[in-house]
Parts: sequence; C-alpha cells; structure tokens
Amino acid sequence: MEQQFSPGIRRYVEKANELGERRRQYRAQVRALKFDTIAVHGMYGVEEAFSGGQGGLIEPLFLSTSQAYRDSDEMEAGLGYLIPTWCYSRIHNPTVFYLEETLALLEAYGCADDASALATASGMSAIKQAVEPLVALTSAPGEQINFVSAAQLYGGTFQLFNLRMRERGAQVRWVTEPWDIEAWAKLVDGNTRFIYGEMPSNPQQACFDIRAIAELAHSHGIPFIVDSTIATPALMRPLQHGADIVVQSLTKTIGAGGFTIGGAVIARHGLTSRHLPDEVRADYATWLKLWPFRDSGPCMSPHSAFFLLNELRTLRLKVEFMSANTMEVARYLAKHPKVERVDYLGLPEHPLYSCASRYLRMVDSDEPTFGHLMSFTIKGSAADTRRFFDALKRIYRATDLGRIKSVATIPAISTHMQQGEEGRQLAGIPPTMVRLCVGGEHPADVIADLDQALAKI
Repeated sequence: MEQQFSPGIRRYVEKANELGERRRQYRAQVRALKFDTIAVHGMYGVEEAFSGGQGGLIEPLFLSTSQAYRDSDEMEAGLGYLIPTWCYSRIHNPTVFYLEETLALLEAYGCADDASALATASGMSAIKQAVEPLVALTSAPGEQINFVSAAQLYGGTFQLFNLRMRERGAQVRWVTEPWDIEAWAKLVDGNTRFIYGEMPSNPQQACFDIRAIAELAHSHGIPFIVDSTIATPALMRPLQHGADIVVQSLTKTIGAGGFTIGGAVIARHGLTSRHLPDEVRADYATWLKLWPFRDSGPCMSPHSAFFLLNELRTLRLKVEFMSANTMEVARYLAKHPKVERVDYLGLPEHPLYSCASRYLRMVDSDEPTFGHLMSFTIKGSAADTRRFFDALKRIYRATDLGRIKSVATIPAISTHMQQGEEGRQLAGIPPTMVRLCVGGEHPADVIADLDQALAKI
C-alpha cells in the first residue's frame, strides 16, 4: 500500500525528487569525464556552485553542526529519509557529501557498475564500518562465523581482525601466501562471510590476483573487500576487477599533505552477499550511513573533508611523481651491500612483479606504476637496524606514510608491535625490516641520506 503523506510533505518530496533527477543526470555526465577532471571538479559543478556555494569556485566548508528546516513538514520528511538531509553532522554534512561523491566517482572510474562512498573519521573506522555488519548477522546454532584475510596487513587491521572480531564471535582465517589462489580457496566454507586483502600490503608489499579472488568470493556468495590505501584509485581501482568494497585510509596517500585523518568505504551497487537483504546489497555504503554509521557516530569532520577534497585534485600527479622517486631509491637499495632484501613491487626481480604489473597501472595509461611505499631488510641485527634508523637526517622517523615528505619506521617496534612476535612472523615482518615511504623530495637527496645512515653500520 502506498504511504500517504500530508500535502506539505508531498510537496517537499516532489521537490527533492526533481533535485535528485537533476543530480543523477549531472552525475552521469561526470562519470563520462576523464579521471583528472573528476578529481578536480567532482560533483561541484557550475550550477551547484551558484545554487549552494554563492558562486565559489571551491566547495564550501559547512561548519554548522546541524541543519535548520523551513517547517515541520520538511523536518519530518528529512528525518524520515524521504528527502536528502544533513540534519546533524554526526550523520552527514554537505562538505563531506562532496568528498564522498568524488571518491565514489574515482573508485568506479572505468567500472561498469556505479558505487557509493561513506567517509569516516579514520581509516580504521572505515574498515570497522565495512566489516562489522557482515559478521554481526544472526548465525544458526553452533555456526562458527568466519572470514578469510591475507595476513599481510597494516598492524591496526591485524589487531581488529585477530582480537576485536574474535570478541564478537567471528574467527579470522589467515592466508599467509595471498598470491596463491588455492591458499584462499581451502579456507572458505559455508560459514565464511567475506574475504579481505590489502594490496599492496603495508609494509611487506604483498600482492594477489584480485579478479581470481573476487571470482572465488562470488562463487560462495560473499563479498571481496580490498584495502587499496597505498595504491589509491590513481593506480588501482579494485571495483573494476570484481571487488565489492574498497576501503581507504584517506590519511595516507590521498591526504599526502598530512593535515588531517580520514577514511572511506566505497561499495559497488548490487554487491555480492548471500547474507545481506537485497535492499542493503543494492547500495551498501548508503545503508551504512543511514543506519549503523548513524548509531555509532564515527563521522568525518567537515574540516577534514575540505582538506581531503583539495588533496584529491592533484592525486594522479602526486602518485606518479612519488612512484618515480621510489623506483630510483629502490634500485639504489637493491644494489647496496648492507641491504639484504628490498621489497618493492616495481623491481623486475621481485617475485610478485608480474602480478603487480597487471593491476598497478597509472590511470588512463598502460604503464605499470608501483606506488611510493617500499620496505627493505638490513643485513645485520636488530641493533644494526636501529643504528641505521637513528642516523637518518633528512628522512623523518615516524609511523606515518603517504606523505609528501619521506618517512621511515621499523614496523616491529612501531606499527606492528602490538600483534606480537608470533603475529609478525605470520605476516613476514622481521626486526630488521625498515618501511620507507618516499615523498616528493629529489630522489638524489633521499639516497644521500640513506647512504650516510647505512655507512653507520
């Protein structure tokens, strides 16, 4: 039976439908644009600028915590989700909307399916928002809900999966060799809710066949989630290869300037999941926003959205530039007598070079490009590694990555310390490993700093 509304509510709904149709038409036009144009403009076109931004060239920063309504009919329509609303910034905000739309358009670039995005306060909150509903669904008596994940993950994700999800009754099954499709296949069963991988992984540079794993997940009626923080949509768009959900720590490569923290969940429309209702599968990111996200409140601040929107405009240029710098540094380290091993997917001798070359390509180009993150192991002891690390003068010692300034850390005593020795061995992180994120400096100066520090051991 069709729901009956008062004439006032019906009037607001009709106006919202007209606005929605105009936006859909404009969005279809934007989807046909090139990647860089989408990154620069997003959904903030000339008409939008004059209707909501007083003609400003840049998306406005909406600092108000809440939205006022013209009358009770508009309030009821808004809070009943009958019309677009940003009633309270814990749920939504216009500046955040512009960021979400741009991210969704970039991740779905070149993809047959459309997508929606949900911006969050951090990368970890994005991961938590993406996976929790998939394991929180009611299980049959005696059923052991599980999910399958590559072991090569950011340390915070490892902890979330290994401890927090276990506390919720969901068991993680680790894949220690994610490049082997059979290693995934043997762990998936009827109680598996999703498959998860990080590519390239932080810090080990693990790589896997996205399309093959997506097909495996879909054959079991479950979604495949990819964390592509290091690659960004400038190098890899997992949705294009069959993944259902992409998570990003916007704090990292996308937010290369280092001004703010943020995360995002980008989900294809009509994702695969035999456990989710049809209306949830239809637009998972929007459903997250309207219900679980609203209740838990890990919202992004409008300040963060504003900074990140402006970082996105030059994403491809930054990724291309920092990737070229990293390649030079990796080649130098690969020949250094005090370096035992270099993990950088761009080196032809890397065992996963072929797999990485299939997926990591500069947008609108056939040129394989491998990003700004690498790791290497010192030929010596943990004490030697610390001696080298402490001798760095130009490269910052910090747990951060994806910066325009080069940053290094020792994962075993920083980003991956909490997962313990057993967890680090599982993920392939020795105490002599150094993670290096090469920024926008001239590579000769980065190499000079590495050279003088290596001379100290």
